Amino acid sequence: MVILPAIDIKDGNCVRLFKGDYATVQKVAESYMDTARSFEAAGSEWIHMVDLDGAKDATQQNKEIFLDVAKNTGLKVEVGGGIRTLDTVEMYLSGGISRVIIGSAAVKNPQLVKDAVKEYGDRIAVGIDAKNGYVATEGWLETSDVHFTDLAKAMSDIGVKYIIFTDISKDGTLSGVNAEQLQQINECCSANIIASGGVHTIKDIEICKKLGLYGTICGKSIYSGSLDLKEAVKLANNKE
Repeated sequence: MVILPAIDIKDGNCVRLFKGDYATVQKVAESYMDTARSFEAAGSEWIHMVDLDGAKDATQQNKEIFLDVAKNTGLKVEVGGGIRTLDTVEMYLSGGISRVIIGSAAVKNPQLVKDAVKEYGDRIAVGIDAKNGYVATEGWLETSDVHFTDLAKAMSDIGVKYIIFTDISKDGTLSGVNAEQLQQINECCSANIIASGGVHTIKDIEICKKLGLYGTICGKSIYSGSLDLKEAVKLANNKE
């Protein structure tokens, strides 16, 4: 299993939110580059980065930060937030980003996902963020009438190889992963599932590994000290 430590960027700063609420924004680190390098030093191969400004208004004002990490660390960078066009996908992937995440557009413009997958294959991931089981969009400010498993099946059917699933009620809460929903989404489609939201301790890493997930994203747990990244990476890499 792959561990993806996370850096969320808002207004150029490394921040975390509580349940996706922009009013709860809290700065968690001074330097995105120092933070990324500390993740690399702990054994991470991937980093999960989110443009919170982009998620809200579909701009890429923080793009240089993501490209900088891709260029000046050995980490593979996965980026999401505000990716609504094929031009944006192309800009990131040609700039050294390893994988881009299409979120809101997967619900509102599934053709974009089809086109992106046709062009870039497994470098495209879809982010499915659910509130009470239903998919939320536009930086989690809107909730659709699409159930998360239905969207997962639809995305898998058009060739999406990676799905990042977030239970919004868990995100940034350190209250543990939603094992039940993670099992549902992992069993309903053939895509590789990456868990996001609620990771608190090494027990959550164990749960995700036992569920047979492809990856787990860790954010607040690392910054708060409740999860040791090096230990998480070691457990995830353990083949037993």
